[in-house]
Amino acid sequence: MNPPASTDIGSQLITLMAVLMLVVQLLMIAQRMLLTNIRLFAIQSLLLAGIAAVVAYYHDASHVYVIAALTVIGKVIFLPRLLNRLVQRIQIHQEIEPLLNAPSSMLICGGLTLLGYVVARPFTSLERLGNNTLAIALTLLLTGFFLMINRRKAVTQVLALLTVENGVMLAAVALTTYGMPLVVELGIFFDVLVAVMVLGILVYRIRENFASMDTGKLNQLKG
Repeated sequence: MNPPASTDIGSQLITLMAVLMLVVQLLMIAQRMLLTNIRLFAIQSLLLAGIAAVVAYYHDASHVYVIAALTVIGKVIFLPRLLNRLVQRIQIHQEIEPLLNAPSSMLICGGLTLLGYVVARPFTSLERLGNNTLAIALTLLLTGFFLMINRRKAVTQVLALLTVENGVMLAAVALTTYGMPLVVELGIFFDVLVAVMVLGILVYRIRENFASMDTGKLNQLKG
């Protein structure tokens, strides 16, 4: 059994990395450069892998090590390279016209952050490591959905979907079970991986047919 001091250190590390994940999320919302957003997503995923590794170490949850390793391989290395190559191929590097400008977006995200903390407050007793980690996870979910709605470029919407999944995984490792059963986590991970690869093909086809990555162009397909 780990001594209380060690558990406190683990809790502080998880809290710090969870807060940094939220900071990176807010930077993604304010940032319009696609390549920069891809790098920010990789950083956020690396922080998530770090949280999983800390949970696995302090609570002898060996299956969480598997999730940490898959997160590094899939979300820190493979998917960012895939999306980076896609952006280079379609030669569109910047989000031109989000629905809301940066100040309005940050104001809304501030409200979503407050909402996340209010919703998570009744469940704080379920957290064993990290203070307000569940609240941050809910905030990642809410702001990820907002990013998906606010941006028109398909690549940014793919990144938003991935940040939502990061929020789900953070919530899973923050609760008393220290992660969902391994088979469930693996299922979610590979589902997201396949979804992103399919969306990557879709993005290229949108660009090829409409000379744009604006998903609003799909309305032209209505008969």
